[in-house]
Amino acid sequence: MNRLYTARARRTQSSLAVSFSAVLVGLIAAAAGPAAAADGGRPNVVIFYADDLGWGETGCQGFSTDIPTPHIDSIAKNGVRFTQGYVAATYCSPSRAGLMTGRYPTRFGHEFNAVARTSGLSLKETTMASRLKELGYATACVGKWHLGGQASKDYYPTARGFDEFYGTLNNTPFFHPTQFVDSRKSLEIQPIEDKDFYTTDAYAERATDWIERNKEKPWFLYLPFNAQHAPLQATQKYLDRFPNITDEKRKYFAAMMSGMDDAIGAVLGKVRALGQEDNTIVFFIGDNGGPTNSTTSRNGPLRGYKMTTFEGGPRVPFLMQWKAKLPAGKVEDRPVMNLDVLPTVVVAGGGTIEASSKLDGVDLMPYLTGENAARPHESMYWRFGKQWGVRHDDWKLVVSNGGSGKPELYDLKSDVGETKDLASAEPEKVAQLQKLYDAWNMEQAEPSAVDGPKAGKKKQRRSNATGDDKKPGGAKKKRAAGSAT
Repeated sequence: MNRLYTARARRTQSSLAVSFSAVLVGLIAAAAGPAAAADGGRPNVVIFYADDLGWGETGCQGFSTDIPTPHIDSIAKNGVRFTQGYVAATYCSPSRAGLMTGRYPTRFGHEFNAVARTSGLSLKETTMASRLKELGYATACVGKWHLGGQASKDYYPTARGFDEFYGTLNNTPFFHPTQFVDSRKSLEIQPIEDKDFYTTDAYAERATDWIERNKEKPWFLYLPFNAQHAPLQATQKYLDRFPNITDEKRKYFAAMMSGMDDAIGAVLGKVRALGQEDNTIVFFIGDNGGPTNSTTSRNGPLRGYKMTTFEGGPRVPFLMQWKAKLPAGKVEDRPVMNLDVLPTVVVAGGGTIEASSKLDGVDLMPYLTGENAARPHESMYWRFGKQWGVRHDDWKLVVSNGGSGKPELYDLKSDVGETKDLASAEPEKVAQLQKLYDAWNMEQAEPSAVDGPKAGKKKQRRSNATGDDKKPGGAKKKRAAGSAT
């Protein structure tokens, strides 16, 4: 009897121990919550899109050392830095149209900023946010939209796949931003009266709050900063970091960039605190080259600037991190484009890209993991009014403002600064690239809105593509400089 009781007791204790272990494992998993779900499921996605940032800026690019950018640089340190990253258009709205659709914006007439003023991103195009939302992602746009909405709310981010929008419809001051919408309150334009409101800081605060609210499921955050676009405005907090910069424009530019770096650090820190860092895809990309003269943005050794088709126009800082899948500190020299972001994240999120979508971008992951040793793109194209360019392999044929007005040929492998025109010496190569461009150009649509009042040559030369040449701080300089946040 005693032996029978003892055996039963042992079995009962063993059963209780197993049950307790199961409960304990369950409690641990429940406590881990979103981190456990994120590590084993679809990746989160965050895209930082910088405005008018020169290719030579940020510490990891290696050309500019006067503005520390530790948080931006951490993306390169923990992931991939593309030395030949491009965007499909050389200024604001068309660049965003390409990013959001994975297609050359000229295919659907989005050639100029004027499109955003008169209507917006074509309603026939499917956005990255819509594709990810269909896959079960929470989606938010925080920052400068610049893809329409002034004419109709049909073009708002909330009508294009984003659950939430907090930011401005187009270009704006940093203090008292205009065309501001907070979809948690209303879809109507709201005046910002708070004298301490600074867009970059506010975007970081809303972005981290939104991530916290949506941590239980996969999420997609699109954060297009208005930094580094004119007007040059910054709080005293950021200006005080650069006592040794005496050039006023450069000091404000540095302060704005330091603020953007802090904002990126806040978002990355929130992701890390939630335990979701390993399985979050992070992109940091410039929307176009820097306008240089207007803001001091530096394009390194590249010729040209924003709104030109020389390398300084479409070539941008381009970083990617996915710690669960990609090696740290990788430098990738093959050319890529912002059109590649959409297929990359959609496929990573469990979606498929049908041929009927007619995307120009490609999924970058097979190239980055070593599965595909070829170039993601043999050819790349740009059209901006009378300016155009085609890159095939390392050869580039280009017509650009600041050039001769005729097609110029450059070997980018040996001449990244586009200093030696080889058109006369290589007529067969000129003919080959001209044929490629002509065939591509025939596939593009006419601009859906012509380049508006700002298209005049005098205005274009004066602004160097920013549309704003005011003194740093603008009309609010004293208050901006005296407002510490």
